[in-house]
Amino acid sequence: MTTQPTTTALVPSQLSLAIANPAALGTIEAYISAVNRLPLLTAEQEADLGRRLHDHNDLDAARDLILSHLRLVVSVARQYLGYGLPHADLIQEGNIGLMKAVRRFDPGRGVRLVSFAMHWIRAEIHEYVVRNWRLVKVATTKAQRKLFFNLRRMRPDGTSLAPDQVADIARELNVRPEDVAEMEVRMSGADCALDAPADAEDQYAPAAWLSDPGQEPAEVLARQQMDTLQGQGLQDALATLDARSQHIMRARWLADDKAATLHELAAEYGVSAERVRQIEAAALKKLRVALEGQAPDFQAA
Repeated sequence: MTTQPTTTALVPSQLSLAIANPAALGTIEAYISAVNRLPLLTAEQEADLGRRLHDHNDLDAARDLILSHLRLVVSVARQYLGYGLPHADLIQEGNIGLMKAVRRFDPGRGVRLVSFAMHWIRAEIHEYVVRNWRLVKVATTKAQRKLFFNLRRMRPDGTSLAPDQVADIARELNVRPEDVAEMEVRMSGADCALDAPADAEDQYAPAAWLSDPGQEPAEVLARQQMDTLQGQGLQDALATLDARSQHIMRARWLADDKAATLHELAAEYGVSAERVRQIEAAALKKLRVALEGQAPDFQAA
């Protein structure tokens, strides 16, 4: 029997770089064709490479183990194409899982790498699918992830589940029917753009349903403060003035119809218009001080 050649003999020089990026060979089809041409390892070769890596940290042995199992990653990643994610990305994540498995592989346990690596490959692909299937994760706990992938497999057509189907799935997966129903709702949802497309006729996107910026707590508080100062606050400030100053301020600034002139008020009090202007200026200053003194009290409240 002819001895099987080592992996490095038939590996293109650029294929090692393609482990982390399957698109490095040009197309995903070229990558798959290249890895399928790589020879498989015999049990003896795999055990020898495993011992070299495990005992001596031989990175060349690690590379040979990884390259000989790239076709396994391609095969596993193909099972997750139904999630709508790029095949190259699925393979890339699976390759990361393969490298983690090779790093932890111990040939002394008597287990072939293909069996040991399967868990790590699937785990990395699962993490990638859950993280990228929706903008918001549909599954965060280990139990939710298990339910997500099983439920996806058990309803491939994506149709809604009837109550009896929910109960059957819950019984088969040994979970509560409420958990199955909740996961179905999560999976049935779809991402929605915050802003409507530029050419969309209906412009009422979710962004249009957001709260009015004017209803922000700071804005509301500022308006309440202004309303208070213009209402009861102003009345309290006017009460600090003497009767003549109050009358002048009301006639000049708070009249319902036409505001009184300086000359009209000067004739009423028998003083000059300049004197009325001075009284008005002094009253305005007192009002400003009184109103500013009320603002901190309002904010503290």
